Amino acid sequence: MTNPSSRSPGNTAILTVVVLSSFLVPFMMAALNIALPSIGNDLELDAVMLGWVATTYLLTAAVLLLPCGRAGDLYGRRIVFLYGMGTYTVGSFLSSLAPGILSLLTARIIQGIGGAMVFSTGTAILISAVAPRNRGRALGWNVAAVYLGLSLGPVLGGIIAHDLGWRWIFGLNAGAGLLATLLTIRCLHDNTAEAVGKRFDFTGAGIYGWGLITFLYGCTRISDPVGPLCILVSILSGIYFVRHELHTASPLLDIRLVRTNLPFLLSNTAALIHYAATAGLGFILSLYLVNIRGFTPRDAGWIMIAQPVMMTLFSPLAGRWSDRIPPWKLASLGMSLTAIGLGTFCILQPDTPLWSIMTGLGILGFGFALFSSPNTHAIMGSVEPRHYGMASGILASMRSIGQMTSMAIVMMILTLVMGRGKTVLEAPEQFGRSARIACAVFSALCVAGLFASLARGRKNTLATETTTIQRL
Repeated sequence: MTNPSSRSPGNTAILTVVVLSSFLVPFMMAALNIALPSIGNDLELDAVMLGWVATTYLLTAAVLLLPCGRAGDLYGRRIVFLYGMGTYTVGSFLSSLAPGILSLLTARIIQGIGGAMVFSTGTAILISAVAPRNRGRALGWNVAAVYLGLSLGPVLGGIIAHDLGWRWIFGLNAGAGLLATLLTIRCLHDNTAEAVGKRFDFTGAGIYGWGLITFLYGCTRISDPVGPLCILVSILSGIYFVRHELHTASPLLDIRLVRTNLPFLLSNTAALIHYAATAGLGFILSLYLVNIRGFTPRDAGWIMIAQPVMMTLFSPLAGRWSDRIPPWKLASLGMSLTAIGLGTFCILQPDTPLWSIMTGLGILGFGFALFSSPNTHAIMGSVEPRHYGMASGILASMRSIGQMTSMAIVMMILTLVMGRGKTVLEAPEQFGRSARIACAVFSALCVAGLFASLARGRKNTLATETTTIQRL
């Protein structure tokens, strides 16, 4: 097996494939957020059901990211990545043809399966191909591709939804996914498998998935007796999952790695909280701008571009800075700015000036850029190469679980404040109250996450991280 440190730091083919895949999925998510009001009007969906269009993908990805990362370790990352791109493309195509909500949600599940396979292995493939001294820069470009997708998504998604219809967003994404699949076949040849011969933990994967599903469903039914019961079941499932993983020979998640590697644990905790605090804002603002303020999807896309543009511009710089500055410092600064940006939306009103909205999004985007690349650098730099697949899967899982949790918070607040069966147009004041409550919760989450990020600055954790990196 090739030593990563001996590989060319400029492996353009691998970087191209991974970066393209990193662009497509967030582009779809951002474009879909802008198109949600159009989908809701077309399919006659209430606010909570509309949330399921976005959340179904996130839930599926969250359930499968960790198992797919482990599958990459066992059977080879290339094969998982390749099949993932193909599955994602099929899901996008089926979404474009969905005649109703059930078929659309089914297609979104297929998209989520493919997205999980791609994102759980992409970072590991990239890290394995890049010399340690250049990982921060490579990760910076990879994160920049994510944010470029987020930047173009609102604008192009708004234009497409306004001029062609929301189905074309899925159709064009399917075409780009087919191109990415063909490039994967042509450019990606190394089917690295670090844990050949070990068994896949199907029991652990089932417990893990059941815990996430019951948690999300419980949040959306929080006003019913079944809601708190489902959340209790999810907590018990999590406890049993940890117990099972500690006693199985080939765990889905190496609990001992997490338990003994404090920088790894804290960095992933910070990532989970950060995504939980930010992902739901796009859903809120798209409904606010289109249904409350009366903007077209195209105009709303131009307004929401402020955040991802800042993320795209500063992510490569943040990745480069993290090669020289302790990543925890940059990530902690980013978390602080994110909290400030979210705080500006706690006073959102129907007549809030556009400059105020765009300023808040800009601050949020800058904070996101300073957090993501350095935090990813810290996570991947704190494990040995044989754990890259698992670490990549855990990081991707934290992202998806955080995004899913963010949407669960939004849907729970909408259920409690607006009730079920009401659209935003039918209850604009209740939606506005829900939006302000959600943003206050998100800002508070960032403040809590700041403590997890700052904890990495202690001397003992820095020493552990330095020792681990020197072993790579």
